[in-house]
Amino acid sequence: MKNIKFLLLLFCAIQFLVVAPAIAGGDAVRGKRVFNKCKACHSIKAGKHKIGASLAGVINRKAGTAKGFKRYKGLKGADWTWDEATLDEYLTNPKKFVKSRNKRKSAMILKLKKKRDRDDVIAYLKSLK
Repeated sequence: MKNIKFLLLLFCAIQFLVVAPAIAGGDAVRGKRVFNKCKACHSIKAGKHKIGASLAGVINRKAGTAKGFKRYKGLKGADWTWDEATLDEYLTNPKKFVKSRNKRKSAMILKLKKKRDRDDVIAYLKSLK
């Protein structure tokens, strides 16, 4: 009987370790490291733009509206807001996402194929206040 209880407890613990990260969302600390791929084109300082717009405050911001950024092409006239779901879809394949939404081309070339990387970057962007 003790062996069954132990095995049941072990099974539950393993399930928690597998399921908990998916429920909890991304890891902002890891997301900061993944974001290093993005830093060549994007800043995280408000108003400091590079090739791409600053991503400071991007969560819940209407796409194509970063204050002071004038080089929008693919996001010009966008009618969506950057929430977790749209960012996840966008980061999977930016060119495909933008083309499907507003028939324009995106200059964004980086794709984050791994769900964990996307979740972590989104968590990092959410942590920036």
